[in-house]
Amino acid sequence: MEPGISLSKADIVENILLCFESVNGSCKRSIFPPTIRVLLYLLLGSMSVLTVCGNLLVIIPIIHFKQLHTPTNYLILSLAVSDLLLGVLVMPPRMVYLVESCWYFGDLFCKIQTSTDVMLCNTSILNLCFISIDRYYAVCRPLLYRIKITVYVVLIMILVTWTVSAGVGFCMIFLELNIWGVEDCYYKNVACEGECILFQNKVSSIVASVISFYIPGVGMLSIYLKIFLIAQRQARSIQGTTNQNSVGKSQSKATKTLAIIMGVFLSFWTPFFVVNCIDPFISYSTPPVLFETLIWIAYLNSTINPMVYAFFYSWFRRAFRIIFSSKIFQADSSEIQLFSE
Repeated sequence: MEPGISLSKADIVENILLCFESVNGSCKRSIFPPTIRVLLYLLLGSMSVLTVCGNLLVIIPIIHFKQLHTPTNYLILSLAVSDLLLGVLVMPPRMVYLVESCWYFGDLFCKIQTSTDVMLCNTSILNLCFISIDRYYAVCRPLLYRIKITVYVVLIMILVTWTVSAGVGFCMIFLELNIWGVEDCYYKNVACEGECILFQNKVSSIVASVISFYIPGVGMLSIYLKIFLIAQRQARSIQGTTNQNSVGKSQSKATKTLAIIMGVFLSFWTPFFVVNCIDPFISYSTPPVLFETLIWIAYLNSTINPMVYAFFYSWFRRAFRIIFSSKIFQADSSEIQLFSE
């Protein structure tokens, strides 16, 4: 064999790209072509910016305009805050990790970022659960609505949502409950410098998915199905005044909008949770690219939510115009009526 045709082991090792060349146990690095890298940064960066800006346009009107200070809107505000934080705290570092295929921000920040990711996912699902309960009383128990769903009750709901979600997210990651029982396998065969993934054992994967997603999802679907059936029955039998009809239509539209938001959430997150449950049982053979794609599809839900508000809520569109025309800075602008009562 002629010299120069064969490659020694040393040559092959030198051609393997590592995240940290001088660190033992460094992860291997794969590099996208320059054009793909630029496109990914533009696409995912734009998605992050749209998520932040869109949810700010939901948060600002609800905080500023007194007419929007209602129990339902406080729950929407909590949901928008969780979406905003996802766009600020989770998407940017995750974008760099996807494009560079290496985590350069340290192990501690990896744990914080992963915990925050899990927390915000749980926050979204719990917010949607409480919103479905709010809609149930508004449509199915209208006489009890103002008694049962008060601002005080909603604030407790929001406090429970964020406290439980933070506890689940940070305890699972920092106490390493996700790798409980498979620590040796993880640290010997999976962990390396420059990696930041949520590795889960079989029990953790199933329990976390069932508690955080499947049970709340089925519960919300059941509640909205019941709301739909009762609303249909009310629509056929209603014989009230014009004002009662308009109130009924307003509640029906609000319920329909929030049901769509719930449906969008389940549609975007279901593929990830299905794969998340299956992956430990197929020896973690899911391609990393597929996993990352499903994660970003799930993140896209936080970008879409403000667009749903803009499409269905006239008050959102009017508030948008007031903000961009700078009328929001005028005295007593918080008293502006965005819709007729």
